[in-house]
Amino acid sequence: MVDSLRRSIEGLEAPTCPGCHIDMKWYRSFLASQAPLIITHYFACSNCNRISETQTVVQGGTSPPPEKLSAPPNRFMCAA
Repeated sequence: MVDSLRRSIEGLEAPTCPGCHIDMKWYRSFLASQAPLIITHYFACSNCNRISETQTVVQGGTSPPPEKLSAPPNRFMCAA
């Protein structure tokens, strides 16, 4: 996941605020869709606090098969 986020930020340009006409600052990013791999980025204007959204489709995103995902152990499993 971290590699996908890094790849999505590599070619990302900060948008210009439509009201202040200055470059916006990166605010946060999150995974919007798994297939295709889409990451949504939010930018905020440091002057007027306006928020802008940009989406990036990451090519070559691989995810582990469901049987390979990790989970915490179930400590409260009872035998029947």
